[in-house]
Amino acid sequence: MDKILLMLQLQSELNDATNGEDWTKGITKAGKTINWKRCIYMECAEMVDSFSWKHWKNIAKEPDWDNHQIEVIDVWHFIMSLAIESYSKDLKGGVEDLGIDIAGLQAFSIIDVQSKKFDSQDNVIAKVENLIRMSLSVDSFDIEKMISEFFDLTVMSGLDLESLYRLYVGKNILNQFRQDNGYKDGSYIKVWAGEEDNVVMKRIWEDNANIKPDALYKELSKFYLALNKS
Repeated sequence: MDKILLMLQLQSELNDATNGEDWTKGITKAGKTINWKRCIYMECAEMVDSFSWKHWKNIAKEPDWDNHQIEVIDVWHFIMSLAIESYSKDLKGGVEDLGIDIAGLQAFSIIDVQSKKFDSQDNVIAKVENLIRMSLSVDSFDIEKMISEFFDLTVMSGLDLESLYRLYVGKNILNQFRQDNGYKDGSYIKVWAGEEDNVVMKRIWEDNANIKPDALYKELSKFYLALNKS
């Protein structure tokens, strides 16, 4: 429950900083429409490309599980944002109420158990495509059901609550770093010495199990400063 609540709070704060405090009304501080469902299905489509699904290419190539897990975290950003927005619009409460309801889901119990096993490529893709279908639905929408499906995907992707939390916090800090270094105006450099910043962030977390969020931000700054000097 504590980790879920913290992730929801961090996501809400990131959205406040990025889009303005009225983002739950579906609009940014610049007056641009926000469509979290579109964000979800577009990121899910990117997730599928972590697998060698194209029959006209090398279908024997191993899945890129590291990239896939990063994409899972990206989708989680948008699902949480959609959930917070839905709770606000439907007058169901704030992030605390949402956190309690998520912790009460039956599917929550499956991610609260340590797991590092990957499901088959076909099963994972089928689960991702189900999330896409749900995000494209115009007739009815159940945010709790979408979260439950996402938790299924989390476990199938070799993640659990602890690893989901750690990767989410890492990506949240990276997103803040991006915003602070020109991501919106296009001046930010996303590929660092041949590696995406996502990969660098993930490696820092893995190499420093007890690193704090503010220390992670400083480490990212060091890498980025060195990149700009080279």
